[in-house]
Amino acid sequence: MFNKKLFYIILLMFAGSAMSAEAQLVLSLDECIQIALNDNPTIKVKEMEITRVDYSHKEALGQLLPTINLAGQYTRNLSLQTMYMDTPNGTMAIKMGSDNTHAAGLQAQIPLVVPQLWKSIKLSENQILQNYENARANKLSLVNQVEKAYYALMLAQDSKRVIEENHATAQLNADIYKKKYDLGAASEYDVLRANVAVTNLEPSILEAENSINALKLQLKLLMGMDVRTDFTPSQQLSDFKGEMYARALSNTLGSDTTLANNTSLKSLDLQTDYLKKALDVQKMAWYPTLSGSASMMWHSMNNGSPFTGLRWSRASSVGLTLAFPIFQGGQRYFKQKQAQISLDEMKWQRENLERSLHVQVATQNDAIAKSLKQIESNEGGVKMAEKANDIMQQSFKIGAASFIQLRDTEDALMAARLAYYQAIYNYLVAESDLEYVLGNTHYVR
Repeated sequence: MFNKKLFYIILLMFAGSAMSAEAQLVLSLDECIQIALNDNPTIKVKEMEITRVDYSHKEALGQLLPTINLAGQYTRNLSLQTMYMDTPNGTMAIKMGSDNTHAAGLQAQIPLVVPQLWKSIKLSENQILQNYENARANKLSLVNQVEKAYYALMLAQDSKRVIEENHATAQLNADIYKKKYDLGAASEYDVLRANVAVTNLEPSILEAENSINALKLQLKLLMGMDVRTDFTPSQQLSDFKGEMYARALSNTLGSDTTLANNTSLKSLDLQTDYLKKALDVQKMAWYPTLSGSASMMWHSMNNGSPFTGLRWSRASSVGLTLAFPIFQGGQRYFKQKQAQISLDEMKWQRENLERSLHVQVATQNDAIAKSLKQIESNEGGVKMAEKANDIMQQSFKIGAASFIQLRDTEDALMAARLAYYQAIYNYLVAESDLEYVLGNTHYVR
Protein backbone atom coordinates (compact mmCIF):
# COMPACT_ATOMS: atom_id res chain seq x y z
CA MET A 1 0.00 0.00 0.00
CA PHE A 2 2.75 2.40 0.97
CA ASN A 3 4.87 1.49 -2.05
CA LYS A 4 1.93 2.27 -4.34
CA LYS A 5 1.51 5.63 -2.68
CA LEU A 6 5.23 6.31 -2.98
CA PHE A 7 5.05 5.44 -6.69
CA TYR A 8 2.38 8.07 -7.27
CA ILE A 9 4.38 10.62 -5.28
CA ILE A 10 7.47 10.08 -7.42
CA LEU A 11 5.31 10.19 -10.56
CA LEU A 12 3.99 13.57 -9.48
CA MET A 13 7.54 14.78 -8.88
CA PHE A 14 8.51 14.08 -12.48
CA ALA A 15 5.38 15.83 -13.68
CA GLY A 16 6.12 18.87 -11.52
CA SER A 17 7.02 21.12 -14.44
CA ALA A 18 3.57 20.54 -15.97
CA MET A 19 1.69 21.21 -12.75
CA SER A 20 0.02 24.53 -12.12
CA ALA A 21 1.53 27.07 -9.79
CA GLU A 22 -1.10 26.25 -7.16
CA ALA A 23 -0.50 22.48 -7.20
CA GLN A 24 1.70 21.25 -4.39
CA LEU A 25 2.88 17.96 -2.93
CA VAL A 26 1.97 17.30 0.69
CA LEU A 27 4.57 15.01 2.26
CA SER A 28 4.87 13.44 5.69
CA LEU A 29 8.20 12.80 7.38
CA ASP A 30 8.04 9.09 6.51
CA GLU A 31 7.41 9.88 2.84
CA CYS A 32 10.31 12.35 2.72
CA ILE A 33 12.66 9.76 4.20
CA GLN A 34 11.51 7.02 1.81
CA ILE A 35 11.95 9.31 -1.20
CA ALA A 36 15.43 10.29 0.01
CA LEU A 37 16.46 6.65 0.50
CA ASN A 38 15.27 5.86 -3.03
CA ASP A 39 16.47 8.92 -4.97
CA ASN A 40 19.40 10.47 -3.12
CA PRO A 41 22.48 10.32 -5.44
CA THR A 42 24.88 9.55 -2.59
CA ILE A 43 22.91 6.43 -1.68
CA LYS A 44 22.88 5.31 -5.31
CA VAL A 45 26.67 5.74 -5.51
CA LYS A 46 27.19 3.63 -2.38
CA GLU A 47 24.97 0.88 -3.76
CA MET A 48 27.00 0.90 -6.99
CA GLU A 49 30.19 0.70 -4.93
CA ILE A 50 28.88 -2.48 -3.27
CA THR A 51 28.37 -4.01 -6.70
CA ARG A 52 31.86 -2.94 -7.78
CA VAL A 53 33.52 -4.54 -4.75
CA ASP A 54 31.50 -7.72 -5.31
CA TYR A 55 32.99 -7.91 -8.81
CA SER A 56 36.43 -7.33 -7.28
CA HIS A 57 35.88 -10.30 -4.95
CA LYS A 58 34.92 -12.51 -7.89
CA GLU A 59 38.07 -11.33 -9.64
CA ALA A 60 40.13 -12.47 -6.64
CA LEU A 61 38.43 -15.88 -6.68
CA GLY A 62 39.41 -16.19 -10.33
CA GLN A 63 43.06 -16.34 -9.29
CA LEU A 64 42.42 -19.86 -7.92
CA LEU A 65 41.33 -21.14 -11.32
CA PRO A 66 43.64 -22.29 -14.13
CA THR A 67 45.05 -19.72 -16.52
CA ILE A 68 44.91 -20.93 -20.14
CA ASN A 69 46.53 -19.05 -23.01
CA LEU A 70 46.57 -19.69 -26.73
CA ALA A 71 50.12 -18.80 -27.81
CA GLY A 72 51.66 -18.38 -31.23
CA GLN A 73 55.16 -17.35 -32.28
CA TYR A 74 57.05 -16.83 -35.53
CA THR A 75 60.81 -16.28 -35.74
CA ARG A 76 62.84 -15.37 -38.88
CA ASN A 77 66.52 -16.12 -38.42
CA LEU A 78 68.54 -13.51 -40.27
CA SER A 79 71.70 -15.51 -39.77
CA LEU A 80 71.99 -19.06 -38.56
CA GLN A 81 74.09 -20.10 -35.62
CA THR A 82 77.45 -21.70 -36.62
CA MET A 83 78.95 -24.60 -34.74
CA TYR A 84 82.61 -25.60 -35.29
CA MET A 85 83.89 -29.16 -35.04
CA ASP A 86 87.50 -30.35 -35.16
CA THR A 87 88.09 -33.25 -37.62
CA PRO A 88 91.25 -35.06 -38.83
CA ASN A 89 90.99 -33.00 -41.98
CA GLY A 90 90.66 -29.70 -40.12
CA THR A 91 87.91 -27.57 -38.58
CA MET A 92 84.41 -27.97 -39.96
CA ALA A 93 81.80 -25.19 -39.76
CA ILE A 94 78.22 -26.37 -39.49
CA LYS A 95 75.16 -24.08 -39.80
CA MET A 96 72.40 -24.98 -37.33
CA GLY A 97 68.72 -24.16 -37.52
CA SER A 98 66.45 -23.01 -40.31
CA ASP A 99 65.29 -19.73 -41.77
CA ASN A 100 61.79 -19.86 -40.24
CA THR A 101 60.51 -21.16 -36.94
CA HIS A 102 56.78 -21.47 -36.17
CA ALA A 103 55.21 -22.38 -32.83
CA ALA A 104 51.55 -22.50 -31.74
CA GLY A 105 49.62 -24.19 -28.98
CA LEU A 106 48.02 -24.03 -25.54
CA GLN A 107 49.70 -23.18 -22.25
CA ALA A 108 48.05 -23.59 -18.83
CA GLN A 109 49.03 -22.77 -15.25
CA ILE A 110 47.16 -23.49 -12.02
CA PRO A 111 48.00 -22.52 -8.43
CA LEU A 112 47.89 -25.59 -6.20
CA VAL A 113 49.26 -24.50 -2.82
CA VAL A 114 49.29 -20.70 -2.44
CA PRO A 115 48.69 -19.75 1.24
CA GLN A 116 49.20 -16.03 0.66
CA LEU A 117 46.60 -15.97 -2.15
CA TRP A 118 44.08 -17.83 0.00
CA LYS A 119 44.41 -15.22 2.74
CA SER A 120 44.22 -12.38 0.23
CA ILE A 121 40.80 -13.58 -0.87
CA LYS A 122 39.62 -13.15 2.73
CA LEU A 123 40.59 -9.48 2.43
CA SER A 124 38.22 -8.97 -0.49
CA GLU A 125 35.39 -10.59 1.51
CA ASN A 126 36.04 -8.12 4.31
CA GLN A 127 35.95 -5.22 1.83
CA ILE A 128 32.46 -6.28 0.76
CA LEU A 129 31.30 -6.15 4.40
CA GLN A 130 32.94 -2.75 4.84
CA ASN A 131 31.09 -1.38 1.82
CA TYR A 132 27.78 -2.72 3.12
CA GLU A 133 28.42 -0.97 6.42
CA ASN A 134 29.47 2.25 4.64
CA ALA A 135 26.21 2.17 2.70
CA ARG A 136 24.29 1.63 5.93
CA ALA A 137 26.17 4.52 7.57
CA ASN A 138 25.22 6.83 4.69
CA LYS A 139 21.58 5.83 4.97
CA LEU A 140 21.59 6.45 8.74
CA SER A 141 23.18 9.84 8.19
CA LEU A 142 20.68 10.70 5.45
CA VAL A 143 17.72 9.76 7.67
CA ASN A 144 19.14 11.92 10.45
CA GLN A 145 19.61 14.89 8.09
CA VAL A 146 16.12 14.55 6.57
CA GLU A 147 14.51 14.29 10.00
CA LYS A 148 16.27 17.38 11.35
CA ALA A 149 15.57 19.37 8.18
CA TYR A 150 11.89 18.36 8.32
CA TYR A 151 11.67 19.29 12.01
CA ALA A 152 13.36 22.63 11.30
CA LEU A 153 10.89 23.28 8.47
CA MET A 154 7.95 22.55 10.78
CA LEU A 155 9.46 24.85 13.42
CA ALA A 156 9.84 27.64 10.86
CA GLN A 157 6.25 27.22 9.69
CA ASP A 158 4.86 27.08 13.22
CA SER A 159 6.93 30.12 14.19
CA LYS A 160 5.70 32.02 11.15
CA ARG A 161 2.10 31.17 12.01
CA VAL A 162 2.52 32.40 15.62
CA ILE A 163 4.17 35.64 14.48
CA GLU A 164 1.47 36.17 11.84
CA GLU A 165 -1.22 35.73 14.50
CA ASN A 166 0.51 38.33 16.65
CA HIS A 167 0.88 40.56 13.59
CA ALA A 168 -2.84 40.21 12.82
CA THR A 169 -3.69 41.17 16.41
CA ALA A 170 -1.34 44.17 16.24
CA GLN A 171 -2.90 45.18 12.92
CA LEU A 172 -6.38 44.95 14.44
CA ASN A 173 -5.28 47.20 17.33
CA ALA A 174 -3.78 49.67 14.85
CA ASP A 175 -7.04 49.78 12.87
CA ILE A 176 -8.99 50.37 16.10
CA TYR A 177 -6.71 53.29 17.06
CA LYS A 178 -7.02 54.74 13.56
CA LYS A 179 -10.81 54.74 13.87
CA LYS A 180 -10.59 56.27 17.35
CA TYR A 181 -8.22 58.92 16.03
CA ASP A 182 -10.66 59.77 13.27
CA LEU A 183 -13.38 60.14 15.90
CA GLY A 184 -11.10 62.23 18.12
CA ALA A 185 -10.95 59.55 20.84
CA ALA A 186 -7.23 58.79 20.44
CA SER A 187 -4.09 60.81 19.90
CA GLU A 188 -1.78 60.66 16.90
CA TYR A 189 0.88 59.22 19.24
CA ASP A 190 -1.37 56.23 20.00
CA VAL A 191 -1.86 55.61 16.26
CA LEU A 192 1.88 55.82 15.56
CA ARG A 193 2.72 53.51 18.45
CA ALA A 194 0.19 50.91 17.22
CA ASN A 195 1.55 51.10 13.67
CA VAL A 196 5.13 50.69 14.96
CA ALA A 197 4.07 47.50 16.73
CA VAL A 198 2.80 46.18 13.39
CA THR A 199 5.92 47.23 11.50
CA ASN A 200 8.26 45.66 14.06
CA LEU A 201 6.78 42.20 13.37
CA GLU A 202 7.13 42.30 9.58
CA PRO A 203 10.91 41.55 9.46
CA SER A 204 10.31 38.47 11.64
CA ILE A 205 7.68 37.21 9.19
CA LEU A 206 10.01 37.81 6.26
CA GLU A 207 12.83 36.01 8.07
CA ALA A 208 10.56 33.03 8.76
CA GLU A 209 9.56 32.89 5.07
CA ASN A 210 13.21 32.91 4.01
CA SER A 211 13.95 30.10 6.48
CA ILE A 212 11.04 28.05 5.10
CA ASN A 213 12.26 28.46 1.52
CA ALA A 214 15.86 27.60 2.45
CA LEU A 215 14.80 24.51 4.42
CA LYS A 216 12.58 23.33 1.55
CA LEU A 217 15.55 23.59 -0.81
CA GLN A 218 17.69 21.64 1.64
CA LEU A 219 15.07 18.89 1.87
CA LYS A 220 14.72 18.75 -1.92
CA LEU A 221 18.47 18.31 -2.20
CA LEU A 222 18.45 15.50 0.37
CA MET A 223 15.53 13.80 -1.38
CA GLY A 224 17.04 14.16 -4.85
CA MET A 225 13.96 16.15 -5.87
CA ASP A 226 13.74 18.71 -8.66
CA VAL A 227 14.01 22.19 -7.10
CA ARG A 228 11.08 23.34 -9.24
CA THR A 229 8.76 20.84 -7.51
CA ASP A 230 7.00 22.47 -4.59
CA PHE A 231 5.87 20.62 -1.50
CA THR A 232 4.65 21.31 2.01
CA PRO A 233 4.84 19.21 5.20
CA SER A 234 1.66 17.38 6.13
CA GLN A 235 2.58 17.49 9.84
CA GLN A 236 3.13 20.05 12.57
CA LEU A 237 5.39 19.88 15.60
CA SER A 238 2.40 19.42 17.90
CA ASP A 239 1.51 16.22 15.98
CA PHE A 240 4.58 14.53 17.47
CA LYS A 241 3.80 15.42 21.09
CA GLY A 242 1.60 12.37 21.73
CA GLU A 243 4.25 9.98 20.40
CA MET A 244 6.90 11.65 22.53
CA TYR A 245 5.02 11.18 25.77
CA ALA A 246 4.02 7.63 24.81
CA ARG A 247 7.67 6.70 24.33
CA ALA A 248 8.62 8.43 27.57
CA LEU A 249 5.89 6.68 29.58
CA SER A 250 6.71 3.24 28.14
CA ASN A 251 10.41 3.90 28.81
CA THR A 252 11.27 2.70 25.31
CA LEU A 253 13.34 5.77 24.54
CA GLY A 254 16.87 5.49 25.81
CA SER A 255 16.26 2.05 27.35
CA ASP A 256 18.64 0.45 24.85
CA THR A 257 21.84 2.46 24.99
CA THR A 258 24.12 -0.31 23.79
CA LEU A 259 26.38 0.57 20.90
CA ALA A 260 26.00 -2.79 19.14
CA ASN A 261 24.44 -1.13 16.08
CA ASN A 262 26.60 1.97 16.03
CA THR A 263 27.94 2.25 12.51
CA SER A 264 31.25 3.89 13.51
CA LEU A 265 32.11 1.02 15.85
CA LYS A 266 31.02 -1.57 13.30
CA SER A 267 33.19 0.05 10.64
CA LEU A 268 36.14 0.17 13.02
CA ASP A 269 35.68 -3.49 13.92
CA LEU A 270 35.59 -4.41 10.24
CA GLN A 271 38.77 -2.40 9.66
CA THR A 272 40.38 -4.22 12.58
CA ASP A 273 39.36 -7.55 11.09
CA TYR A 274 40.82 -6.41 7.77
CA LEU A 275 44.15 -5.61 9.44
CA LYS A 276 44.17 -9.03 11.13
CA LYS A 277 43.70 -10.69 7.76
CA ALA A 278 46.35 -8.43 6.25
CA LEU A 279 48.74 -9.57 8.99
CA ASP A 280 47.92 -13.20 8.12
CA VAL A 281 48.71 -12.43 4.49
CA GLN A 282 52.15 -11.16 5.50
CA LYS A 283 52.75 -14.28 7.59
CA MET A 284 51.81 -16.51 4.65
CA ALA A 285 54.61 -14.94 2.62
CA TRP A 286 57.01 -17.24 4.54
CA TYR A 287 55.28 -20.39 3.27
CA PRO A 288 56.29 -22.28 0.10
CA THR A 289 54.06 -22.28 -2.98
CA LEU A 290 53.25 -25.06 -5.42
CA SER A 291 51.91 -24.49 -8.92
CA GLY A 292 51.24 -26.75 -11.86
CA SER A 293 51.77 -26.12 -15.55
CA ALA A 294 50.92 -27.87 -18.82
CA SER A 295 51.51 -27.10 -22.47
CA MET A 296 50.71 -28.57 -25.85
CA MET A 297 52.63 -26.93 -28.69
CA TRP A 298 53.02 -27.51 -32.44
CA HIS A 299 56.39 -26.56 -34.01
CA SER A 300 57.52 -26.16 -37.61
CA MET A 301 60.89 -25.20 -39.11
CA ASN A 302 61.61 -24.53 -42.79
CA ASN A 303 63.89 -22.59 -45.13
CA GLY A 304 62.93 -20.04 -47.73
CA SER A 305 59.37 -18.79 -47.75
CA PRO A 306 57.67 -18.88 -44.34
CA PHE A 307 54.43 -20.10 -45.96
CA THR A 308 55.67 -23.14 -47.86
CA GLY A 309 57.12 -26.47 -46.88
CA LEU A 310 55.67 -26.42 -43.36
CA ARG A 311 56.09 -29.63 -41.40
CA TRP A 312 54.38 -29.58 -38.03
CA SER A 313 55.31 -31.71 -35.03
CA ARG A 314 53.57 -31.79 -31.65
CA ALA A 315 55.22 -31.54 -28.25
CA SER A 316 53.42 -31.62 -24.88
CA SER A 317 54.52 -31.39 -21.26
CA VAL A 318 53.25 -31.11 -17.69
CA GLY A 319 55.16 -29.94 -14.65
CA LEU A 320 55.16 -28.77 -11.05
CA THR A 321 56.94 -25.77 -9.61
CA LEU A 322 57.74 -25.69 -5.89
CA ALA A 323 59.14 -22.41 -4.59
CA PHE A 324 60.64 -21.88 -1.11
CA PRO A 325 61.05 -18.20 -0.18
CA ILE A 326 64.42 -17.90 1.53
CA PHE A 327 65.61 -14.32 1.59
CA GLN A 328 64.11 -11.07 0.31
CA GLY A 329 66.19 -8.47 2.09
CA GLY A 330 64.00 -8.47 5.22
CA GLN A 331 60.97 -7.14 3.33
CA ARG A 332 58.56 -9.76 4.66
CA TYR A 333 59.72 -9.29 8.25
CA PHE A 334 59.27 -5.51 8.23
CA LYS A 335 55.92 -5.67 6.41
CA GLN A 336 54.70 -8.02 9.12
CA LYS A 337 55.88 -5.61 11.82
CA GLN A 338 54.04 -2.73 10.14
CA ALA A 339 50.82 -4.74 9.96
CA GLN A 340 51.10 -5.64 13.65
CA ILE A 341 51.57 -2.00 14.69
CA SER A 342 48.53 -0.94 12.62
CA LEU A 343 46.50 -3.64 14.36
CA ASP A 344 47.63 -2.49 17.81
CA GLU A 345 46.70 1.11 16.94
CA MET A 346 43.12 0.04 16.23
CA LYS A 347 42.68 -1.16 19.83
CA TRP A 348 43.37 2.32 21.17
CA GLN A 349 41.22 3.97 18.50
CA ARG A 350 38.29 1.74 19.37
CA GLU A 351 38.62 2.44 23.07
CA ASN A 352 38.67 6.19 22.43
CA LEU A 353 35.74 6.02 19.99
CA GLU A 354 33.63 3.92 22.37
CA ARG A 355 34.27 6.38 25.20
CA SER A 356 33.30 9.29 22.95
CA LEU A 357 30.10 7.56 21.83
CA HIS A 358 29.05 6.85 25.41
CA VAL A 359 29.42 10.58 26.12
CA GLN A 360 27.24 11.38 23.09
CA VAL A 361 24.56 8.94 24.24
CA ALA A 362 24.53 10.42 27.74
CA THR A 363 24.40 13.95 26.31
CA GLN A 364 21.44 13.16 24.04
CA ASN A 365 19.57 11.38 26.84
CA ASP A 366 20.06 14.42 29.06
CA ALA A 367 18.85 16.68 26.25
CA ILE A 368 15.75 14.50 25.78
CA ALA A 369 14.91 14.55 29.49
CA LYS A 370 15.48 18.30 29.64
CA SER A 371 13.32 18.89 26.56
CA LEU A 372 10.45 16.83 28.01
CA LYS A 373 10.49 18.94 31.17
CA GLN A 374 10.78 22.10 29.08
CA ILE A 375 7.80 21.09 26.92
CA GLU A 376 5.67 20.48 30.00
CA SER A 377 6.74 23.77 31.52
CA ASN A 378 6.22 25.74 28.30
CA GLU A 379 2.83 24.15 27.73
CA GLY A 380 1.75 25.46 31.11
CA GLY A 381 3.29 28.81 30.27
CA VAL A 382 1.28 29.04 27.05
CA LYS A 383 -1.97 28.39 28.94
CA MET A 384 -1.14 31.07 31.51
CA ALA A 385 -0.11 33.51 28.78
CA GLU A 386 -3.38 32.88 26.91
CA LYS A 387 -5.38 33.47 30.08
CA ALA A 388 -3.42 36.64 30.92
CA ASN A 389 -3.92 37.92 27.37
CA ASP A 390 -7.69 37.28 27.55
CA ILE A 391 -7.92 39.19 30.83
CA MET A 392 -5.86 42.07 29.44
CA GLN A 393 -8.01 42.18 26.28
CA GLN A 394 -11.14 42.61 28.42
CA SER A 395 -9.45 45.20 30.63
CA PHE A 396 -8.28 47.13 27.58
CA LYS A 397 -11.78 47.19 26.11
CA ILE A 398 -13.20 48.87 29.24
CA GLY A 399 -10.23 51.23 29.55
CA ALA A 400 -8.74 49.57 32.62
CA ALA A 401 -5.46 48.71 30.85
CA SER A 402 -3.12 50.67 28.63
CA PHE A 403 -2.01 49.77 25.11
CA ILE A 404 1.50 49.07 26.39
CA GLN A 405 0.15 46.54 28.88
CA LEU A 406 -1.90 44.91 26.14
CA ARG A 407 1.09 44.64 23.80
CA ASP A 408 3.20 43.21 26.63
CA THR A 409 0.73 40.35 27.15
CA GLU A 410 0.43 39.74 23.40
CA ASP A 411 4.22 39.61 23.02
CA ALA A 412 4.46 37.35 26.08
CA LEU A 413 1.92 34.97 24.51
CA MET A 414 3.89 34.93 21.24
CA ALA A 415 7.14 34.24 23.11
CA ALA A 416 5.51 31.43 25.12
CA ARG A 417 4.20 29.73 21.98
CA LEU A 418 7.54 30.07 20.20
CA ALA A 419 9.35 28.63 23.24
CA TYR A 420 6.87 25.73 23.32
CA TYR A 421 7.51 24.84 19.68
CA GLN A 422 11.25 25.27 20.15
CA ALA A 423 11.19 22.78 23.05
CA ILE A 424 9.36 20.19 20.90
CA TYR A 425 11.90 20.76 18.13
CA ASN A 426 14.81 20.35 20.56
CA TYR A 427 13.35 17.05 21.77
CA LEU A 428 12.87 15.68 18.26
CA VAL A 429 16.38 16.66 17.19
CA ALA A 430 17.91 15.08 20.31
CA GLU A 431 15.89 11.91 19.70
CA SER A 432 17.01 11.77 16.06
CA ASP A 433 20.65 12.27 17.04
CA LEU A 434 20.36 9.53 19.68
CA GLU A 435 18.90 7.10 17.13
CA TYR A 436 21.72 7.96 14.76
CA VAL A 437 24.39 7.29 17.40
CA LEU A 438 22.76 4.01 18.43
CA GLY A 439 21.97 3.04 14.82
CA ASN A 440 18.47 2.04 15.91
CA THR A 441 16.25 3.67 13.29
CA HIS A 442 13.54 1.47 11.74
CA TYR A 443 14.17 3.01 8.32
CA VAL A 444 17.56 1.30 7.96
CA ARG A 445 18.45 -2.30 8.85
